[in-house]
Amino acid sequence: MVIGDIIVDEYVWGDVNRISPEAPVPVFEMTEERTSCGGAANVAQNIVSLGGKAQLIGVIGKDRDGEKLIQMLNPTGVGTTDICMDVQRPTTKKTRVIVRSDTAGSSPQSVQIAENLSLQQGHHLLRIDRESKQEITAMLRERLLSAAISQIAESDAIIFSDYDKGVVSTELIKAVVTHAKHYGIPIVVDPKRNNFWKYKGVTALTPNHKEAGMAVQEEITDVSHLITVGEKILDRLSLKTLLITREEEGMSLFQRNSDDTLQVEHLPSNSGKVTDVTGAGDTVVAVFALALAAQADYRTAAQLSSLAGGIVVDKMGCATVIPEELHQAIDALPEI
Repeated sequence: MVIGDIIVDEYVWGDVNRISPEAPVPVFEMTEERTSCGGAANVAQNIVSLGGKAQLIGVIGKDRDGEKLIQMLNPTGVGTTDICMDVQRPTTKKTRVIVRSDTAGSSPQSVQIAENLSLQQGHHLLRIDRESKQEITAMLRERLLSAAISQIAESDAIIFSDYDKGVVSTELIKAVVTHAKHYGIPIVVDPKRNNFWKYKGVTALTPNHKEAGMAVQEEITDVSHLITVGEKILDRLSLKTLLITREEEGMSLFQRNSDDTLQVEHLPSNSGKVTDVTGAGDTVVAVFALALAAQADYRTAAQLSSLAGGIVVDKMGCATVIPEELHQAIDALPEI
């Protein structure tokens, strides 16, 4: 079961050939656009792409973007019956405007202007967010809570994909944690700032190092500082394990041993070429939870998550991993 903020990701590619006569800004000429599922929807897609089953619980608006998202999800096999529609808010949508990376297809003038404006080919020029961060209505909160509770007994793992868009409430977190503990079901959370400290008692958190630092109001400057921050989070939330992602530095896995000593393992990065980090956190939390659902230990779950994250950052936009890619990544690991 995946609970959280459902997002539509739109990508617009094009060229910059001139400066606008109306203002000193580049004129972007669109050549291509693509729409994909983001946020909790991307988490659910990653689960089904690796052979799991995912039931998605969240909110969309009564608009064209919401309709398109359901149309994109239905062929994947993601369960969408518990997605609620809110007529008072738009479907969350992030539009990324990107200068084309194929310089061979761009005019010399386009390349020169991009260089003059420090616009790196293939990099984001602008992101446009269309969203509401207000809490959903009491009626919708009750519908989400009822949907989540009804699914818990049949779930092997639960994921909160929380993007601070107002869908995940304190009441929802507490109710899911209470019921999941009764059934012994692991809960894995990809948190953001607003609800970070409300996830006490879940199985695991998978924040990136910036989110972890912001949670304790400290900037992580080195590995020793990272360990101090990780220990604070692990203990304050009574977690079984904590996985902090560190971009090109890999990941750090925190656990408490039976004698209450802290165990920290730093997993190296498995990424080669980094094309786009968008959605990498979605893949990490999806694979980590899916591994726990398959009875893997925390270290194995973290290793698989690291491999999967390394695969998706070589793809543009919110991407998924298939079993063949993960098998190839495992086979490529050096023997220990």
